[in-house]
Parts: sequence; structure tokens; C-alpha cells
Amino acid sequence: MDQAGAPTVAELMALLATKAAEIATLEAEKDALARRILKLEEELALARLHRFAPRSEKHMDRIFNEAEQASHEGDAGEDHDDIDEPDAADLPDTELPETQKPAGKKRGRKPLPANLPRQRVEYDLAEDQQVCPCCSGRMHRMGEVVTEQLHVEVKATVLQNVRAKYACRHCDRTGITTPIILAPMPAQPLPGSIATASTLAFALVHKYVDGTPLYRLAQTFERAGVPVSRGALGHWVIGSSQRHLYRIYDALKLRLQSQDVIHGDETTVQVLKEEDKAPTSTSYMWAYRSGEDSQQPIVLFDYQPGRGQEYPQTFLGDYRGILMSDGYSAWRTLKGATHLGCMAHARRRFADALKARKKPGGTPAQALKFFDQLYRIERQARDEIPVEGETQADTMRRFRQKHSVPVLNALKAWLEAIAPKVVPDTKLGDAVSYTLNQWGYLMRYAQDGRMPIDNNLLERDIRIFATGRKSWLFCDTPDGARASAVIYSLMLTCRACGVEPLAWLRHVLTQLPQRPHGADIDDLLPFNFKKQA
Repeated sequence: MDQAGAPTVAELMALLATKAAEIATLEAEKDALARRILKLEEELALARLHRFAPRSEKHMDRIFNEAEQASHEGDAGEDHDDIDEPDAADLPDTELPETQKPAGKKRGRKPLPANLPRQRVEYDLAEDQQVCPCCSGRMHRMGEVVTEQLHVEVKATVLQNVRAKYACRHCDRTGITTPIILAPMPAQPLPGSIATASTLAFALVHKYVDGTPLYRLAQTFERAGVPVSRGALGHWVIGSSQRHLYRIYDALKLRLQSQDVIHGDETTVQVLKEEDKAPTSTSYMWAYRSGEDSQQPIVLFDYQPGRGQEYPQTFLGDYRGILMSDGYSAWRTLKGATHLGCMAHARRRFADALKARKKPGGTPAQALKFFDQLYRIERQARDEIPVEGETQADTMRRFRQKHSVPVLNALKAWLEAIAPKVVPDTKLGDAVSYTLNQWGYLMRYAQDGRMPIDNNLLERDIRIFATGRKSWLFCDTPDGARASAVIYSLMLTCRACGVEPLAWLRHVLTQLPQRPHGADIDDLLPFNFKKQA
């Protein structure tokens, strides 16, 4: 300061610099808080939608009435969604005609299947009612009106296995020992158990197809007058798997490893009595599936205590075909496979970004238009008829090269253009960075007609497991988890092959005990079984 007490120019400049630094710090904190608020608002919006809204991923812009839309436009300056909103995208012309909407399903009750047996129950007028109310003359029967109802009866019966017993009269009178010979009976699935092959099939289908927990299945048996404990049901499940069904599972595993295309994914499962792990810890079901066009559809689950890369490496070995998976790095460690990325995973991130917005449209909606174009091309490619000398895979590749590649190139260029303008720590930023990071895997499907565009085929199968998991919640032991993996695999393979699981299980559990280990069981595999009507 000078002698009069006034600050000098240097002191003022230093004070201004300090204030400017403080203002810059506050501005940075404000921006960070704004982005933090935006992220939390997106998480809250998605959590609410996840809990209350439908789970469909179909792209439909949300509808606002005119007053609400004008109100949002007037408050645009206060909407966090407008932070660094990039420009709109220019979609390339695919030169494809617009697809026709499928005709709606006819309403009304469907007729009962013709293959069901019919039992006639006739109703006739009494003798004194067969008189004309006008002239009191005798009426004649002119025809009949037939209506059909579905009649279901569930009955439990006891199968008595009566084995004839023979002895020798001569040896009985004169011999020291008397030989006694029993008539043989076929080997049973679980020796010493009261359950026949049909009973085991009934229990397994209820648990692994219908998602009924064992305690509720025990209640079902009790209502039918047959008390069967939950422990006995658990023995039936594990015994069926460990004694017989694993042979089918192993045979399917060998055939899966020889297929051109394999889908891979994983989902969680809780096992209570796992060694060196807390009951609340997370284990995994690793899922594998053959391609959609496979002549031998196979779906296999593999229970493992963790999510490490060693599990798919052990299961698939030195597989050198095409492997479709999401962006999880463990799958990419299979060096011999040709890896694909799931386009649905990338699309789903933009769908989440759109759901998290306060206003419809914007950059996420623009991105979804690219994905919608790619999927429309896929649907039309499936309907394309191969020219002479061309396989279906060749036709798919030619169609994709002509129509999908320009859209993929335009999508990548647009994402690279908007990436610097997008706020990183948001749903939109996550979607853009994920798609660009996975781009080499995502666009590879256009190079080969055998390659799928996404992993939805396997995710639909996993959904069956996830739905059942909501009912039974956890597995008690690792043996139970492994048995569940085997039986879920067989039930989902039956579903993929169009085979009725109850009839298949009944047949397999009757035949397998009669066949020694090492015997040919190809005829028992689901894709060789008679398909359901």
C-alpha cells in the first residue's frame, strides 16, 4: 500500500488474479455438479422405468400434448439435456422399399387341437318333452349341435411291478440248496426310488420349464394325495442329472464345439453352500448356444463359481469358429475364435439414454434411427431368395455389403463427429464411447452371411432361466447348481428343437438306464427326437 493507505496497482492485480482463480474454481465446481445432477437424474429416471414401465426396447418417441411440449421448449435453457447437444444425423438411403406391417392376428378363441382325443357326452330331451308345443304331435330328431370344451384330469396311479418267482420242486425235496429265480425287469432310472421315468419327467418339467420351486411342487403332490418331501424331490433332480442326463449333456457339448457359430453370455446365480464363499456371494451360469440356422440347435448352461476368463476357455477349448458375445473381455481371450460384438447391446445403451431424457428426440433418437435401419435391412435380407449357385449365407453377405455397410459407415462417421461434443459421464456419453470402442467387433457381421448381428437369440433363452430364478431364488449346493445347469440345458435345447420336453424326458429316462456307458445315444438327442406338431 502507499502512504495514504490505498492499495497499489500490483496488489490490485494480485487480488484480481486471486478472485479470477476463485471464480474459475467455482465455475468448474458448478459444471461438475451440473453433470453430477444430470447423471443422477438419468439414473433415477431409468430406475423408475425399470421398476414401473414395460421392458420393451421397441423405439417409440414418447408423446407429449401441445401445451406440455411448448412448456418444455420454453424451459429449454434450464434443461440439462441440452448440454452439448450435437447436431442431427443424415441417414443414408438404403434403396430398400418400406416393409409392410404384418397383418394383425385374428381375434377370437382358437379351436382345440384336432389331435386331442374326443369323448362324446350326449344330452337328449326326455320322452315327455319330445312333443310339439303347438300341435302336440311327436317331434323327430333333425340333427345336433356340438360344442367343445377342454377337459383336463391329473391323476396319480401306483405302478405295481410284479416279478414272477420260480423254484425247483425236485431240488426243494432232494437238494441241499433250492435255486430261486426272479423274472427280470427293466433297469429303473433311480433304483430304490418310488419315482418312475414319467414321474421324474413330470417333476423336472414343472421345475425347469414352468419355474415351479420344489417346495411348491411338493405341495402339488400332497394335494394329489401323494406326500413327497422336498428332499426327495431334490434327490430326484440331482439323481436324474448325475446318473443319466449328463450323458446327453456331454454329447451335446461335443457337437456344439464343432459348430460354425456359437453365442456366449453369462448370468448370475446364488449358491448357498459353496466352499470358501459366503452364502450371499455371486456365482455364474455361463450360457452357450448354436447359431440360429444350425441344423442341430443346442443350448448349454455351465455352472461356475466365478466370472473369470478360464471358464469359457475351458468349456470351448481351442474353438476356432465364430463367437458372438457382448463386450465382456473374458470372451475375447479365446484366441482362435473370430469374435463378434452384439449390436443390440450398443442399441440398448442409446435406448437407455433416450429413456433418461426429460424431452423426446435428440441425439439418442437419431442414433436409434441408424440401428432401426440396420435391423430393417436384416429382416429383408432374411427374406431374400438366393440366386442360382448361391447359398443363403452368400445371399446374406451380398445383401449386407450392398445395404448395411453404407449405414454402418455413416453411423461411425456420425459417432466420431459427435463424440467430442457429448458429456462423457452421462448415458449418452457411455453409449457413444461403448459403440466406438466395440466398433471393430460390431461391424464384422457384414463380412460373412453366417454371422449374426446380435446376441438376442441366446438372451431369449437366458430369460427363461432368469424368470425361474425369481421363483426359486437360489441353489442350495454346488451339486444342485450343476444339476440345474444340465437340466436347464436340455429343456432349452428341446425348446430350440421344437420338441415337447415332457415326452422327450419320459423317453430318455426310460431308455438311458438300459444302455451301458459308451453305447450309442445319438437317437436320444433332442434334434433327433420326433418334433411336436
